[in-house]
Amino acid sequence: MNRSGYILLLLVFSLLSGCVSLFGEEEDKTRNWSANRFYSEASTALNEGDYQKAIKYYEMLEARFPFGKYAMQSQLDIAYAYYKSDEADSAIAAADRFIRTNPRNPRVDYAYYLKGLVNFNRSVDFITRFLPTDLSQRDSGAANESFRDFGELVRRFPDSEYSKDARVRMVYLHNLVAQHEVHIASYYMKKGAYLAAANRCKEVVEKFQRAPAVEQALEIMVKAYTKLELPKLAEDSQRVLELNREKGAFTQNVDKPEDRSMARVVWEKLGLDEN
Repeated sequence: MNRSGYILLLLVFSLLSGCVSLFGEEEDKTRNWSANRFYSEASTALNEGDYQKAIKYYEMLEARFPFGKYAMQSQLDIAYAYYKSDEADSAIAAADRFIRTNPRNPRVDYAYYLKGLVNFNRSVDFITRFLPTDLSQRDSGAANESFRDFGELVRRFPDSEYSKDARVRMVYLHNLVAQHEVHIASYYMKKGAYLAAANRCKEVVEKFQRAPAVEQALEIMVKAYTKLELPKLAEDSQRVLELNREKGAFTQNVDKPEDRSMARVVWEKLGLDEN
C-alpha cells in the first residue's frame, strides 16, 4: 500500500470512530446514572416542555431500575408526559399500568383523573383548539369513555381534591353526548326516517334528563309523531315540552372546562416532579 492509500485508510477509520462516538454519546452519558439522576433529568425535561426527552429518560429509568420509589413515580409521570405530547393511547396505557401495579398508592386517583382528561381531549384536534367547533357533531365514543373514567374516579374517591372538577366535566360530557344524539335525530328527520328520529329523541329524554338538548329532542318528537300521524304521542310530547319550559328545566348552561391547564395544576399540586 502506498503512502496516499495508507493516509486514506487512516482517515476512514478516524471518521468511523467519530461516528461511533457520536451515536453512542447518549448511551455513554447515562451509563453510570443513578435512579435519582434519571428521575431528576426526566423531570427537568418535563418542566421545560421537552416531553420526548422526558419520556426517554423515564423509560430508561424503569428499564435499569425497575423497583423502588423512582420507578413507581416515573410510571405516573410518564403518563402525564404522554398526555402532554398528545400520545393518547400511550398515556392511557401508562395510567392503567400505574393503577394496576399501585392500587393503594395515594396518587392513584390522579391516574383515573388523567385517563378522563386524555379521553376528554382525544377527539379535539389542532383546529378545534383554535376555532369554535360543535363537538357534539363528532363521534361520542371518546366522550363516553371520559365520562366513565371520571365516574370511576368520583365513585372510588368521592373526597379527592379534584373530584369536583371531574363532576363538572361529567355534566359537560353528559350534555355533549345528549346533543350528539339530537344531531343524529335531526339527520334522520331530514332523511324522512321519522320513527328513527322519534326513538332517538325518546332515549335522550329518558337517559339525559336535565340536559339542555332535551328541549330540542322533545321538539323533534312532536314533529316526528305528527309526520307519522300519531297525534296522541305528538300531544303528549308537546305537553311535556311546555311543562318543562314552565319549570325552567332547560336553562342549564355549562361551559367547556379548561382541560389542559387543569392537568398541569393538578400535576404540580401533587408534586410529581419533586425528588
